[in-house]
Amino acid sequence: MITILLDSSNRYLSVGIAKGEKLIDQTSYEAWQRQSEMMIPELDKLLKKHHFTKDDIGDVIVAIGPGSYTGVRIALTIAKVIVLALNVPLYGVSSLHAMKLQNKPTIALINARSNRSYIGVFENEKVILKDQIMKNEDVLEYIKKHPEYEITGETEYLEIPAKQVNVLEEMLFLKSFLKPCENSLAIKPVYLKD
Repeated sequence: MITILLDSSNRYLSVGIAKGEKLIDQTSYEAWQRQSEMMIPELDKLLKKHHFTKDDIGDVIVAIGPGSYTGVRIALTIAKVIVLALNVPLYGVSSLHAMKLQNKPTIALINARSNRSYIGVFENEKVILKDQIMKNEDVLEYIKKHPEYEITGETEYLEIPAKQVNVLEEMLFLKSFLKPCENSLAIKPVYLKD
């Protein structure tokens, strides 16, 4: 059985296939405001490339936010359709937690607009600072107070460098610390905005 991994919570479209704890193949590229038209064709390409069918799908891992309001809903809706159609488990992962670096404390950031950031701080599966919205000046102060932490995610708007991370590998890593959703229809996107 294979695991499908989906993330469209940010500017990037990320689709992957894993078997056990190994990511077999993936595609990830900037697809801002095109994720809805690209995600299913990209998943289809990966399945066909490796000669998998829907019957090979054992579960789905999806990034549930925070992030782009529409982007978060795209991957989550596709994930729900797959798990309901195939009656397989669904795992929801924080979009920020999926951006952490393994074995290093990490500050994960996404632009929340209006001079604010989505921020979460993690070390492996441990949450140091839960996902929240913070004013950009407070984010910069937090970073200044924690120079030993790595920074990932969207940071151009803050004019600071960020380390690159493979979100699908991190989502797969986090699966072993999660429980599948009891009711796939009940899982909701995490927006953090009112």
